[in-house]
Amino acid sequence: MSIDPSSIPNFGGQPEPQPSGPDGPVVPDQDLVKQLLDQMELKYVVDEEGDLAAPWEQFRTYFMFRGEEEQQIFSVRTFYDRVHGIDEKSKLLEAIDDWNRRTLWPKAYTHTHDDGTVRLIGEASMLIGTGVSLEHFVSSTVSWVRASIEFDKWLVEQLGLEAEIEGKDEKPGDDEA
Repeated sequence: MSIDPSSIPNFGGQPEPQPSGPDGPVVPDQDLVKQLLDQMELKYVVDEEGDLAAPWEQFRTYFMFRGEEEQQIFSVRTFYDRVHGIDEKSKLLEAIDDWNRRTLWPKAYTHTHDDGTVRLIGEASMLIGTGVSLEHFVSSTVSWVRASIEFDKWLVEQLGLEAEIEGKDEKPGDDEA
């Protein structure tokens, strides 16, 4: 099975072409996801656990298969690298509760580490064990990736982190005259 390149929705906002492929359901696998990522021109690596990961500057998105046969689940999980303090957790929860009410994916949640730092995770999943249409799989995966990127942008706006991000772009000593 292969993905027709014209079937990959673009990130530029033009109408999305419809994929062509098998008429019946397919059971997606890692090779199919690699094809999709290649055609989306996204770089990826395979981690030590065998999962695909696409790295961005502020986060990493994993494409994982879990479970056995008819119960197999495909999950797109994004780990956001921005570190938040435990004192910010209530503000974070308020923001991601708002996101989760307004959107279908990714569903976002916090993870508090032993050292008291808090990070965010976004996740969307699909039951694939009995097969899914290729069109549904491709459009869902692309939408989930797009939504993971949008969530990061949205969170920056909600929490007023623009100055923090712009500050990282400045080199030490730039403000000295």
